[in-house]
Amino acid sequence: MNKQEIFSYLADQQDFLAKVSDSIWETPETCFEETASAETLCKALEAAGFTVERGVAGIATAFTGTYGHGKPVIGFLGEFDALSGLSQKAGIAEKEALVPGGNGHGCGHNLLGTGCLAGAMGMKKYLEETGKEGTVIYFGCPAEEGGSGKAFMAREGCFDALDAAIAWHPSDKYNCSGGGMLANCQIYFRYKGVSSHAAMSPHLGRSALDAVTLFNVGIQFLREHVLPSVRMHYAVTDTGGFSPNVVQPTAEVLTLLRAPDNVILADVRARVEDIARGAALMTGTELEIDFVKACSNVVPNDAMGYAAVENMRLLELPKYTEEEMEFYAKISATNKGGNPEHPVAEEIPDYQPSDEVFPASSDVGDVSWVAPTVSIGTPTWPIGTPAHSWQAVAVGKSALAHKATLAAGQAMAGLAIDLIEKPELLAKAKEEHNRRLKGGKYECPIPKGVKPRIISTKK
Repeated sequence: MNKQEIFSYLADQQDFLAKVSDSIWETPETCFEETASAETLCKALEAAGFTVERGVAGIATAFTGTYGHGKPVIGFLGEFDALSGLSQKAGIAEKEALVPGGNGHGCGHNLLGTGCLAGAMGMKKYLEETGKEGTVIYFGCPAEEGGSGKAFMAREGCFDALDAAIAWHPSDKYNCSGGGMLANCQIYFRYKGVSSHAAMSPHLGRSALDAVTLFNVGIQFLREHVLPSVRMHYAVTDTGGFSPNVVQPTAEVLTLLRAPDNVILADVRARVEDIARGAALMTGTELEIDFVKACSNVVPNDAMGYAAVENMRLLELPKYTEEEMEFYAKISATNKGGNPEHPVAEEIPDYQPSDEVFPASSDVGDVSWVAPTVSIGTPTWPIGTPAHSWQAVAVGKSALAHKATLAAGQAMAGLAIDLIEKPELLAKAKEEHNRRLKGGKYECPIPKGVKPRIISTKK
């Protein structure tokens, strides 16, 4: 059985795959709460003949689906979490919530998890038909958005057996490029002060809100003295109340720090924590530092990147009806970078190795420290559509989304076949991986005592 036969097999599974992704789109769940979405994928894996293990790494919504035996062991990194506040009706080119204030798949993870399912199914079919030795593992990875589910899984050794890992992400274009992504960590800084009458006895009060304010001022001054690639974000999640004539006794800020690698991030984190302590000293308040999560920087792999693009170019690009293109043109027109005249990407660019660091983060980084890892993109959205947008949700059940998801699955399956049939490719990928680590080994940036956190319901 050759690649084209595997591609045809997956094309025959299009309706099955579309039903899976649509089901996840219809039950958008956030950060470690993806109960229905995880079960949808678990049942799909079981229907496809995989052995499923639920609740891996002690996480209720993490799971694996396994088939085969021996090496190479290839992992597919499936995601399925949604984003809060991005509820949107499907199939319309204007912003209109399906559930006001509800969740929505604004980053296309309903497609992401399904595409990786397709890739795993393709590799499984190849192993079945050829009798080749190899093991395929689908990893159900929760809470990529704000929870770093893969980092918690990596901490527990879930990916240690892998020879390579394959991932993808919805996009407005075909892509697979070199370069890394930023490491990050997320921390609550909580201040406890003393309430008092703000006019009659302010001298008896100790303002927690003042502490948060001074903390954020300190962060602003720190920005000049870190690398330009460092990012420091924050959200004030508790201002202490609504009465200005009361000295606020509590206040809280959630801080997200990003840096090019884990070592630089650790230094930035230490400096930020010193600022937090200083704010407590200046205001006479007590400070609690509550570490939520972290993820590592992405380690790129050019050997697998070049091979991934070669497999993308084996595919017949999807075609769309005139009515479908009219809808995509309308969506594209709502974006500043859109192209209503040509709303769907049709070119697969060359792989571009790079030493640059993309200014975003992903918990795929933790897997990339454990094994050679690559991620591709296919156009599930019209050109110019940003991730984390209502437009991405609106097209999440469209033919564009379904066909690009299939294409991603086919390309990933093709790459997995290469890793089976070309041991020299896997050896080259591993050699590059070791070289990029420079003798280092993976150390999870999440301390052992920190447990996965449901952020969405935290007060």
